[in-house]
Formats: sequence, structure tokens, C-alpha cells
Amino acid sequence: MAQYDQSADPTGFALNLVSLKPARGFVTVVVSTIALIVVCAFFAPSAISAGGLAGSLPFAAIIAIVGLGQMLVVQQGGFDLSLAGGVSLAVVITTHMSGGSDAHLLGAIALAFACAILAGVANGILVGVLRLNAIVATIGMNALMYGAVFAVSGGVPRITTPMMAQIAGGKIMGIPNSILFVIAILVLVSFVLKKTVVGRRFEAIGANPAAAHAAGLRVRLYQAMAYVFAQLHYCMAGILISGITREPTAFQGDSLLLPSVAVVVLAGTSLLGGRGFPVSTVIAAFFLNQLSQFALAVGVPFSAQTIIQALALVFGIGVYSLRWKQAATKTAQKSKTEETDNV
Repeated sequence: MAQYDQSADPTGFALNLVSLKPARGFVTVVVSTIALIVVCAFFAPSAISAGGLAGSLPFAAIIAIVGLGQMLVVQQGGFDLSLAGGVSLAVVITTHMSGGSDAHLLGAIALAFACAILAGVANGILVGVLRLNAIVATIGMNALMYGAVFAVSGGVPRITTPMMAQIAGGKIMGIPNSILFVIAILVLVSFVLKKTVVGRRFEAIGANPAAAHAAGLRVRLYQAMAYVFAQLHYCMAGILISGITREPTAFQGDSLLLPSVAVVVLAGTSLLGGRGFPVSTVIAAFFLNQLSQFALAVGVPFSAQTIIQALALVFGIGVYSLRWKQAATKTAQKSKTEETDNV
């Protein structure tokens, strides 16, 4: 376990932050997922059949990956609306720049990650350093990235290489490779956030930038780096999509923006920044994807999927707001009690 640097955080703010008990959001999302599975078993068995899960789990994995990326930005009190462009750009670079040849696949993937880093750095400078509004800055970046998408693809879909299809769409011991990618990314993100000094500082800065600055932490650097690592997540999701989907379109990322925010909120991450919940985010991604599968199984048209995702987001925000209201009430009551005792 990484050693905690007390001299770098004299207030102990980061250490106290991560020593909190697991949030109720984890229990909420787990119970909700179990309840959904039970409902599916009674009313839509096909949604949880082996065939149904084999077809839906890879897409749940994609939502989980972009959700983890969005979580890093939300932890710093921002939103990354360039997700759609980031995913779509990775898709078209992987499919078009490789030209359908396995020999060119590695170069295409390297180029996709290079573009992701460039976009992340630009977002980080605009938001973290120049202090522009995150929504405005990332919308502008999204437009630029979509310009690159059309420059590369011309809006025409293309089939990926056989190797990419095997890597992203294949299975190991019956487990989709995309699930294994999610597990690996989840372990990495969880370890960095929860078990390293860098991760503790990152969460401390998100929870209270002023206190973190007073403690001597490099607030702007950490806020900027959140956008870089978020773009790396989007890029990975786009690369996997290029192998999972036979002919991914140039707009492949559009359908992932709302789910990415929804799973972060459902997992209990504060919209004001602070502590993140990687495991809960991944479980919420499965819940949201399974909810969509249940809706399709009972006859809800595919066009209503966005409405379902929006309702899930509203539900998460409602629960989140209620918890903060309860916490504020308890704090006020405690303060009043202390004042009375002092008198």
C-alpha cells in the first residue's frame, strides 16, 4: 500500500476523506440491480438469458468505461461533453486508418490514443488552467473532434480488421473480452484513486479545491489531468466499439453521453466534486444497460431508450439531492444543539 505523505497534506483532508465508510450509493445500486434481475426473471426472461446477456454485456462494458472516464471529470466538479466526439473519433481512426488490414491496426490505435491525449490536454488547459466553463469548453472541443471525424471518415462506416474484431468481440472461457477490459480498467482506476497518494489528493481537490490549495496541492494540474484521463477512457471505448460493432458509424459516441452521466450519478458521485465510486459506477452501467434490455423485451420501442436513461438520471439526481438535504438538516440540528449546550 502506498505511504501517505503527511507533509504534502498537513490538514489531513485527503486522508480523512478516503477513510469514510462505503457510501450508501453502493448498496442502493446493488439492491436496484438485483431487484431488476428478479423483475426480468418474471416478466422478461429473455433479457437475462445466456443469449441475451452475451449480446448486451459488451455494450454494458462500453457504458462502464465511458462512465469511469466521466466520473473522473465529475469528481472535479465538471462535465465532459466532448465524450461523443472522443468515442467517435477513436472509432473512425481505428476502422479507417487501419484500412481493414491487421498490419496497420497498431498504428491506428496509437494514433487514436495520441488524438485522445491531445484533446484531453486541450480540455484540461481550457478548464483547469484558463478556468473556462467546463460545459462551454468541452462542447467546443466536441465540435472540433467531430470535424476530425468527418475529415477521416467522410461519414462513411467501415468494417474493422479481423484482429480487432477478435480482440474486442471475442471471448475467453465464455467471458466476453470487453468485460475483461472493464475489469482491468476498474482495478486500475480503483487502485489509483483509493490506494495512492495521487488518488487521495485528486479526491481531496475535488471535494474542496480551496482547502486543497491551502494544503499546498497543485489544484489546477489535477483538474486538468482529469480531462486527459477521461479522454483515454473514451478512446478505449471507441476502439472496443470498432471491434464489437460490425460497421460502427461516425456518430457512435452520441448515444453514450447521457448514459455516462447517468451511471456516475446513480453510483453516488457528487455532482459538486469529491469522492468517486468506480465499482458502483460499473454496477450502475450494468443496471442501466439491463434496464434498456428489459424495456425492449417487454415491447418498449428502441426510440424510447433515451427517455429511460433520462428517467434513470433524474432518479439518481433526486436521490442525491435528498441525501444532501438530509445531511444539511442533520448538520444544522447538530450546530443548534452545540450552541444550546454552550449557553
